[in-house]
Amino acid sequence: MKRGLFITVEGGEGAGKTTVLNKIEKYLDDQGIDIVRTREPGGIPIAEKIREIILNVNHTEMDSRTEALLYAAARRQHLVEKVLPALQSGKIVLCDRFIDSSLAYQGHARGLGFDEVQAINEFAIEGCFPDLTLYFDIDPYIGLERIEKDGQREINRLDKELLDFHLRVKEGYEKVNAMYGERVVKVNANQPLEAVFKDAMEALERHLYLKKVKE
Repeated sequence: MKRGLFITVEGGEGAGKTTVLNKIEKYLDDQGIDIVRTREPGGIPIAEKIREIILNVNHTEMDSRTEALLYAAARRQHLVEKVLPALQSGKIVLCDRFIDSSLAYQGHARGLGFDEVQAINEFAIEGCFPDLTLYFDIDPYIGLERIEKDGQREINRLDKELLDFHLRVKEGYEKVNAMYGERVVKVNANQPLEAVFKDAMEALERHLYLKKVKE
């Protein structure tokens, strides 16, 4: 059986990743495509418990290295328990965040270093990088404003970071894009939702077409 396709969605806080991912999931499902939707940290019981620890708004004393290690631990368990089995069965996996988040948030914004964070995450994923990453590029000012206006959104510990932190996250993602440009497609997330969805689907369909041609 052919290996499935691993697609991740990345972006700063308030980029609209989850909302657009909902629309992508529905579109692919309507096409009869076999997909698995998941998220990080989380996706499985063990990783969801780690998520509760990482994102708890009361855990303000959490050390940055502890945070990075917890993300990597959740990622490892999620990968072996859910992502890899789905890929091995030929399914498309849609994942809200993956290794790029750790590089941007902990590696750059927290100042732990790209190489250091990349090392612990490469140990965790054993070479299983995404086939395609949709990076929703959002102006941090706009992203935080959206969060403030969205009364339905779950507010987590990272949302409460100061603006300077979110500006560094954006810088981190730009560095990730430069490193992994062969798989990362930047989508302008400052646009209205429908325009963001349209651009994301064009990138996804282009990738699906190329994969089909190669097969």
